[in-house]
Formats: sequence, structure tokens, C-alpha cells
Amino acid sequence: MGQAVSLPFKLANTTLTFYRGFFHYLLGTGRHSPYLPPSDPSSTIPSYLRPHQHTPSTYTSTPIFHRHARMHLYTLASAFYLYHKPHYRKPSYRRDILDNFSNVAIPGTGIPLSYFVWNRFSALTLVCVGYPAISLAASVHKWMKGLLTFSGERHSISEEYKVRLLAPDDWFSYWRLNCRIAGLHAYLNMEEGSLAPPKGYEMENKWTFLEVGKERNVPISPYLTTPAIVVKHRNEEGGMGIHFYKNATEGGDWIIQERIENGEWVQNHLPEGAPLSTFRVITQSRGALDVKKTNESSEGCRVEDITALSCVFRAGRKGAETDHDSILFDVDPSTGKVLGGTTNAHWYRLGLSQLLPGRCPW
Repeated sequence: MGQAVSLPFKLANTTLTFYRGFFHYLLGTGRHSPYLPPSDPSSTIPSYLRPHQHTPSTYTSTPIFHRHARMHLYTLASAFYLYHKPHYRKPSYRRDILDNFSNVAIPGTGIPLSYFVWNRFSALTLVCVGYPAISLAASVHKWMKGLLTFSGERHSISEEYKVRLLAPDDWFSYWRLNCRIAGLHAYLNMEEGSLAPPKGYEMENKWTFLEVGKERNVPISPYLTTPAIVVKHRNEEGGMGIHFYKNATEGGDWIIQERIENGEWVQNHLPEGAPLSTFRVITQSRGALDVKKTNESSEGCRVEDITALSCVFRAGRKGAETDHDSILFDVDPSTGKVLGGTTNAHWYRLGLSQLLPGRCPW
């Protein structure tokens, strides 16, 4: 009974922390202050975004949770700073999120998120009104799921709400955190007086990546050099069902390739009709940490300087066109062992039919 009475106050306190933290970075001192850890006397981090001094009793009271919350709120606010700024692969950050959100929806709603970010005001409404409401719905849903499945797990609505709102750990939030940091880094490191992205970011362009890879003898996916192709529907007439594609080799927008099939080992682990399935590896290089040493060495950057941080096997589902619809398996980069899997396919379910019970499990 006591927990039910205190729940509204806990939810209100978390919501207030979210608003205070978000606007601290959007309009307050956090917008311009250099990052200093909470232990630094000159740090401007407000008390409500610092861990308490007592021994943490839950995850949401740990230092790592508060660090994650500060990162999340800062980058969320930075999206509004970047909104009309140039983006490394689009004319603006706005254009990039409109394109990227066009096939993504909050699970169970079916409504593309691009509808809510057409301007700063609608995006701010989504963040300040929609986001807390969605976080609360997700927290209640998880609590009810624990009760109805008789799994023995007991979830606290207030604790889950705090995680969802302040330091979310779902696929979408990590994806957007990465995109905002990359967008901010690219913009702040553009050459003065130039809209060209910093060195390295041009590799986000698939055609540039293929050209440079070919020049440097790096294995790339093969492409056709025919100037253009025409694709016709076999049973349409009157000028309908015909499409023309000018090859990127001739200055067009399209990279024309033959379809690549999975290798035998990969295909043996997939259902029939699965798409090309890939391994996504994140690496780091220590070759440039000591530039002088690297330049003086006859070997330059060595293979030992490069290590794999993580690897994901995107096992495509039956009938899917790409491995964006897949089971995402964690792979141990040191042993190659394929571990547990998860999915983000429920974020790509569009259409109002997804509102119906059971249509979009999440």
C-alpha cells in the first residue's frame, strides 16, 4: 500500500529531474560548460545529476547510471542545437533524422517518428510530452508482463521509469546517442569556412567508400560499371512500371550491383529465403596514439595496434530483403563464439494495424 501511495511522487520526481537536466543542457549553463567530472570543484553538474554519497542500493543510484543520464540528456539537447546545422551526409541534421525516422516507429504505435520531427517545436513536444508518456507506458507494460507471465520477476515501475527516461538502454536510444555524438563531432570539426565534413566522415558515402577501397586494394563488394540500367515490370504498359537508374560511375545516385548471396557456413545457420546476413565489427586502432613513433617506424601502424571491440552477427529472417530484419547475435571477438541474440525488428513495424493487441510484441 505504501509503495502505491509513494509511486506518483517518485514518478513526478523523476520527470522533474528529466526536465531540469534536459533544459540545463539545452538552455542553461550545461550548454557551454566544459565537461568536468563531479569530483572536480569547478564542475557545473547540478546535484540532481550526481550520484548520492551513500552506498548504492539500486542501479539507478550508482555513479554509472548518473553518468549515462548526463550523456543521454546532453546529447538529446544537442539534437536541437544541430537541427538546422550541416550534417556530414545530408544538407542538415533535420534532413537526416527525417529520412532515418521515416521507417521507424515507437513499438506498438505504427506511426513513423518522422511525422514528429518536421520542425523544432514538434520535436520539442515529442521530447517533453511524448517521451515521458511513452516511458511510463513502457514501465507499466513491463511490470504487468512480469505479473501475467508468472515469471517470478518483480519490476518496480518507478525504477524502470527512471531508466527509460534518464538513462535508456534500448536499441533506439543507443542508436540515436551514437548518431548525435557523430553529428556533433563532425559539425564542430568542420574546416572554418567550409561545409565539407572532417576527414574520415566522407566514408559514410557508400560510393566514396567503394572508390577509395578499390584504390587501396581493400576488399569491397563488387559493382557494375554499365552507365545505366532500365528496370521494367513484365506486365505493365502505357509508360508505367519502367524505371531508369544512372550508375554512380557516371555521376548518378545509384550503385548497381549483382545480388550477393550468403556463404555456405552462414547460410547453413539461416532459414530458407534469408537475406544477405552480415557481421558488424567495431574496431579501435592505437596506431595514431604516438604519431611520432608511428611515422619513424618502418612498419608504420602494425596489425597488433588494431583490436576488435565488439562484433554482432545480423542473422536475417526468412523472407526479409535485408538483414535490418534480423536476430542480432552478440559474438565474442576474442573467441568467435556466437552468444545470445536480440532483435530490433519491432521498431520497424509501421501501420496503424500495429496498435492491435499481439501485432507488435515488445
